[in-house]
Amino acid sequence: MAATIKDVARACGVHVSTVSRTFSAPHLVNPATRSRVLAAADDLGYRPNRAARALTTGRTYNMGLIVADIANPFFPPLIKAAQAQARGRDYHVFVADTDEDPRVEEELIRTLTKQVDGVLLCSPRLSNRMIERLAEDVPFVVVNRRIKGMPAVLMNVAQGAKLALDHLAGLGHRKIALVSGPIGSWTSNEMQGVAAETPGLDLVFFGPNQPTETGGLAVAADVAACGATAVLAYNDLVALGLIEGLAAMEIGVPDQISVVGFDDILPGRLNRPKLTTVAMPAVAAGRMAVDLLLQSGGEGATVTLDTALIVRESTGRAQK
Repeated sequence: MAATIKDVARACGVHVSTVSRTFSAPHLVNPATRSRVLAAADDLGYRPNRAARALTTGRTYNMGLIVADIANPFFPPLIKAAQAQARGRDYHVFVADTDEDPRVEEELIRTLTKQVDGVLLCSPRLSNRMIERLAEDVPFVVVNRRIKGMPAVLMNVAQGAKLALDHLAGLGHRKIALVSGPIGSWTSNEMQGVAAETPGLDLVFFGPNQPTETGGLAVAADVAACGATAVLAYNDLVALGLIEGLAAMEIGVPDQISVVGFDDILPGRLNRPKLTTVAMPAVAAGRMAVDLLLQSGGEGATVTLDTALIVRESTGRAQK
């Protein structure tokens, strides 16, 4: 006969409600007691009935995590961090990829709504109005999008963009190309806003662009022709594609043009030249998004995480 919750409580000398809390809200249980309960449950082969718990609590103990492009190396560390954080709170995470398509994003949200207690929406491509409408049916936390009244985890893109532009200006660069991402991107808007407010720069804007290596390759010839001595790219993938495109035209980085990316993904560290970039706190964002969803239930708070400039080999002094 399968072990019951009462068997576990009896084995470790606690109340049934303590065993229940250990599995439903482990953060509310004393760590020593939690360890004792889990050990007893493991010894007895006890597994909580999630379906029964959902019926009594009205919760599914599932959450959705929707990302713009799972092939982008920026997202896997965020996903893994969110999954680990959710697992510690006895939640399962359903991961879905929109392939940068707002229509797919809307379909996925509508599909997940009845199966989860909330959705983490990372770098969304939908309009704010549509996200607000969909949030009427399920709690949201948005990552890297500011929507009034909706909980959000923001990576401080404006801070990072300023650090990058100050770094380039300090190297003598005055004409700087800003290569943005897809239409409606909050990150692009933040970057452009900071660039426009930075005095003493001659800025050239290119966009919208695909947020991939292909997007960087496609814009390389235009960047080379504009006379800029430095580039701030939407993300590391765009920056790497741009460097590849410039190399095909025999334009050296950083000897003839400096390039800065955003994200600090592994390929940027392996590239030659190694990519100067703004490090985005993806792991911290994944953890914080889970905590915010479970704490707020879709109400209010915004958390902003610092970014940092990492100077490597793709930036150098402007050529006179």
